[in-house]
Amino acid sequence: MQFPLRLGSRGSPLALTQANMVAGALRAAHGWGPEAIRIVPIKTSGDRIQDRPLAEVGGKALWTKELDRALFEEEIDFAVHSMKDVETIRPAEIVIAAMLPRADVRDRLIGAESLDALPAGARVGTSSPRRSAQILRARPDVSIVLFRGNVDTRLRRLAGGEAEATLLAAAGLDRLGRSDIGHAVPVETMLPAPAQGAVGIETLAAREDVRAALAAIDDACTSACVRAERALLAALGADCRAPVAALALREGDMIRLRAEILREDGRSFEAGEARFAVDALEAAAELARDLLARAEPDLRAHFRR
Repeated sequence: MQFPLRLGSRGSPLALTQANMVAGALRAAHGWGPEAIRIVPIKTSGDRIQDRPLAEVGGKALWTKELDRALFEEEIDFAVHSMKDVETIRPAEIVIAAMLPRADVRDRLIGAESLDALPAGARVGTSSPRRSAQILRARPDVSIVLFRGNVDTRLRRLAGGEAEATLLAAAGLDRLGRSDIGHAVPVETMLPAPAQGAVGIETLAAREDVRAALAAIDDACTSACVRAERALLAALGADCRAPVAALALREGDMIRLRAEILREDGRSFEAGEARFAVDALEAAAELARDLLARAEPDLRAHFRR
């Protein structure tokens, strides 16, 4: 293995914070010095295009394709991602080699103490179909305003009066040292996005040396839970247009997976859960099929079998 190892990352403050978390974990695990890892910021399409929903301009691949290219062209040795932004189907040549311990999975509401406390007819800024559907299910009187961009951009737009409230991932705020912002929404009210709060590291399948190094920082519990959530997504055939929420929790040698699928306006949804052995990911797919079987036709139409 040739040093320094090059760690590819998006260039946003949160992405770079997460890259430094990965670098720090690797240095601690292997006793490496500061010079062993060099972080390589890479501008992604998702960072450049912020005035349209992801579904209109390429979906989650906007966050990954430039980092994938850098891996294939050997400009970097591995890449760090927020796992909720990684497409369900990945190139066969790339593997998710490790995940850091998962952080707070909840959403945080900024601008009001709770969804019930939002003013009548409030505008809520978000670009997430899942958050939009869950908000509209709870508060059909509010309207959704497209908010894209990093944390500071969204908070600036909120302060500028473009909306009365917005939602951000608690994990991202915590990692940026901004735990004092907003009010955590219970998962019973808003089940999170699949893989929310998890940081993953990818490398080429052929790079056995890098995979072995990354294995030392893999959190087995996080990996098992996120893989279950991603197995559900794969079975649903869900893309970035489809409102889906899921949360897997480790319970000894078992996983408890809760999930829901929603229509964009929140007026139709199906929810369910399953409990299965850690390596029995087919059970996650069975839960997906059960949700689809119970869904109304207009809800089922958002997913492909």
